[in-house]
Amino acid sequence: MNSRERIKRLISGESADRCGFWLGNPWPESMQLYHRYFNTRTEEELRQKLGDDFRWIHPEQFESTYQHPQGQPLFKEGLDKKSHGQAGPFANCESMAEVDAYEWPNSDYLNFDQVISALDNAGDIYRAGGFWTPFYHHLMDLFGMEAYLVKMYTHPEVVHAVTDRVCNFYYQANEMLYEKAGNLIDAYFFGNDFGTQLDLIMAPSLFDQFVMPWFAKFTRQAHEHGYQVILHSCGSIFKVINRLIDAGVDCLHPLQAKAANMDAQTLASHFKGRIAFLGGIDTQDLLVHATPEEVEEEVIRVKSLLGPNLIISPSHEALLPNVPPQNVEAMARGNAD
Repeated sequence: MNSRERIKRLISGESADRCGFWLGNPWPESMQLYHRYFNTRTEEELRQKLGDDFRWIHPEQFESTYQHPQGQPLFKEGLDKKSHGQAGPFANCESMAEVDAYEWPNSDYLNFDQVISALDNAGDIYRAGGFWTPFYHHLMDLFGMEAYLVKMYTHPEVVHAVTDRVCNFYYQANEMLYEKAGNLIDAYFFGNDFGTQLDLIMAPSLFDQFVMPWFAKFTRQAHEHGYQVILHSCGSIFKVINRLIDAGVDCLHPLQAKAANMDAQTLASHFKGRIAFLGGIDTQDLLVHATPEEVEEEVIRVKSLLGPNLIISPSHEALLPNVPPQNVEAMARGNAD
């Protein structure tokens, strides 16, 4: 069974020869440490050495994807921000005219040559793709976090209008990509961090009104193209996991183990058998401070709780240089046990 077959089966709720494994998306500085330790030269060589089944190949990783005539990025808001709370261009917006006058991303400037080539050359490996579609984060940048939440009460029509502009672009962009990629993509992998360490950022009722409609559209669109759907959301999102399952999410990532009610035992007791899991190996404490033996034991424990429809991976994909390579090795070894 190759990696592509394995992960497809696991996410579909079927049996496979073992749980899956994904190293995640380590920082460049981390990769340098891992190459020295594992005696590898390329990222692909490292992933193969660790038995990595999963490749994240998405348009935003290629600079040529968005070719604006003046070199502007897809969404320039947030690039110079120091916090999500910093006011954005719509912080004081009260009219549709201001929304209409804004310079929104243009799908005419999209080019998929590089991402299609990367997908085509991935081999017998599971390919997660599509636009990352972090619409929730864009809205925080466009309004500023406080203004975004306040305007849900004071100017809901403005929030809906800006949400529609952001999401319509991504919907069209994904449709264009899907038509070109066809079966080169296995899953739509998209990310919006809905939780904090303790709870949701917004009340579930507001989540239903301002987030779920477009969330469900993106999920349906991917399923219509035959793709599985993997949602990335950091933080404690326990309160809305049932909603996400009902909307059609096939797999949940990254399972922030130290966030409230996101530990493996709680997730297993409420959701096992209804959704696949990707992640769950704590990056806040365990992978940073534990011994390799403790990491391996934790992987085996998480597998016993969330498996078999599980892809072992860090509880945040962006592994920092404070995670020793010995613990990365132990994480992979625990999955192979």
